[in-house]
Amino acid sequence: MEFLNLRWLITALILITVTPANAQETLISAFRASYEAENEGGLELAIEHLQQVYESSSYELNLRLGWLYYQKGNMDESIRLYRRAVDLRPYAVEPKLGLAYPYSAMAMWDDIISLYERILNIDPQNSLVNYRLGLIYYNRGQYERADPYIEKVVNLYPFDYDSLLLFAWNKLMMQRSREARVLFQKVLLARPDDESARRGLELVP
Repeated sequence: MEFLNLRWLITALILITVTPANAQETLISAFRASYEAENEGGLELAIEHLQQVYESSSYELNLRLGWLYYQKGNMDESIRLYRRAVDLRPYAVEPKLGLAYPYSAMAMWDDIISLYERILNIDPQNSLVNYRLGLIYYNRGQYERADPYIEKVVNLYPFDYDSLLLFAWNKLMMQRSREARVLFQKVLLARPDDESARRGLELVP
């Protein structure tokens, strides 16, 4: 009798050990098949592979599906899944950057600004988000608001072409001619034949 009980215990332990491993291999296989399908242009199939193993509590599945639905053009579903990933990992920057894709596609600029501000609360030095916020405010004609975001990026990456050019144009729009001139000249060190920088220099009083 004791032998049977021991045998049952060993069997149970084996099942407990093997089942999660099998589940993990199934999940890995689903992700592999999803990547392969996406690379071949089969977005529907890429989604289907993951839907077969979907768990709402899985950060990775929600994040990956959010991207695939964005690629497919289903923005509502992409937003729902990315938001789920954000809820699961509230301090992660990654899902918030992902969520910005469908927001941008639907021109939800106020939501993007709120999203980017949340990222900067977590990661104040994030150069990509600082640049994008500066660009949004620049395009809105809110040059004073754009300035500190762009300045932060230029301080982090003093010879970055895109940031220098945006900073130069923003200074010009703020009528800070001397700063604009210096910045346009720096842009030309990065790209000597840049038309935007040369046009900007012509406009500096």
